[in-house]
Amino acid sequence: MDSSLSPTPFDHQSTEPKKTFMTTLIPLRPSHFKEDFYFVSELKPSEAKSLQDLKQKLSSSSFASSSSMWGVPLLGGDDRADVILLKFLRARDFKVGDSLRMLEKCLEWREEFKTEKLTEEDLGFKDLEGRVAYMRGYDKEGHPVCYNAYGVFKEREMYERVFGDEEKLNKFLRWRVQLLSSTATVTYTEGFCVAIFINVPWYFSVIYSMFSPFLTHRTKSKFVMSKEGNAAETLYKFIRPEDIPVQYGGLSRPTDSQKGPPKPASEFSIKGGEKVNIQIEGIEGGATISWDIVVGGWDLEYTAEFVPNAEESYAIVVEKPRRMKASDEAVCNSFTTGEAWELIISVDNSLSRKKKVAAYHYTVRKSTTAV
Repeated sequence: MDSSLSPTPFDHQSTEPKKTFMTTLIPLRPSHFKEDFYFVSELKPSEAKSLQDLKQKLSSSSFASSSSMWGVPLLGGDDRADVILLKFLRARDFKVGDSLRMLEKCLEWREEFKTEKLTEEDLGFKDLEGRVAYMRGYDKEGHPVCYNAYGVFKEREMYERVFGDEEKLNKFLRWRVQLLSSTATVTYTEGFCVAIFINVPWYFSVIYSMFSPFLTHRTKSKFVMSKEGNAAETLYKFIRPEDIPVQYGGLSRPTDSQKGPPKPASEFSIKGGEKVNIQIEGIEGGATISWDIVVGGWDLEYTAEFVPNAEESYAIVVEKPRRMKASDEAVCNSFTTGEAWELIISVDNSLSRKKKVAAYHYTVRKSTTAV
C-alpha cells in the first residue's frame, strides 16, 4: 500500500498523553473460554487415538471416496485434514461415533448444497456485501472477524426481498455460505473461536434456550450474549477498538483502509460519577493534530480545547461541551495550531452511575512550512 497515504505521526515518545485517571484494561477473553489448539503432537493419548479411529471409520464409510472439505481431502495424510477432523471431534467431546455421524451429515449437506460450485455463482446479493455480512479486521488473538448485521431485515421491503419465499431464502443461504467459503471461514459450530451476539432483542434468549440443550458445553461456551446497548463493552473484550466498526462503538470507518493499517488505540474506562481529562502535550506550532474518541453508549458530556504554552495566550474551545447520545458514533476531528499547545479532551460521566468503556487515538503532523 502507498505509504504516502498514511499520516506522518509526530514522534511523541517523550510527550505521552497525561491522564487524570488510572487506565483500566479489559481482559482479552472471558474466563470460561479456552483457545483450541490443533497440533497433533499436543493431543492427549486418548485424543490422538480418537483422531485415528475417526479416520479409520471414515475410510470404511460410504463417504470415503468423496470425503473432501474446503478443498482438503480428509483421507490421504494431508496435515490440514487433522485440523478439520479435530473440529468435529471437539464438537462431540471426542466421541468418535457421534463425531462421525456429524461429519457425514455435513458432507452430505455440502454435496446436496453443491458448496464446491458456490464461488462460480452470481446470486444477486452484491449490494448486501458490507451491509449484512462482511469481514473486517482481526480480533486480539489474530483471528479474522466476520460481522453479521441482520438488523437490516427489520425493514419490510428488505425482508420481503430476501425472505419473501422459499426460493429467495435458499438463494440467500447460498450467498451466505458463498461469502464464508470465499473468506476461508469454516461454517460449523466448531469452526469459529467465539460468536458474539450484540444488540439482541429480549426474545432471543428464549430462542437460544430452545436449541441450547442440543449443544455441547464447550460449544455453548463460545457463545457470548450482549444486552442491547452494551455492544462496545462486550466487543472490547475480544477486538481492539481500532478494528471495531464505529456503529458498534469502535473507531474503524470504511474509508480507513485507504490510510494504511489502523492506528493503535488506547483503551480506558470511566466510572460512574467520574470526569476524565486526556492531555496531549508537546504539539508544536503549525502542527496539525487529528483525533478520534468514542465511549460505549455515550450518554455523557464531551468537549475538547487547546491550552497554549504561552501564559499570555488564551485557550481555544475546539468542540463546545455537548451531550453525546447513546447512539452517537466516534468523534473525529482535527485542528492546526499557530503556536505550541496541548490538547485536552474531556468526557464527563458525573451524572451517571454506570461505568463505561472508551478508546481514543491520535496523530500529529508537523508543519511542512520552512521556518
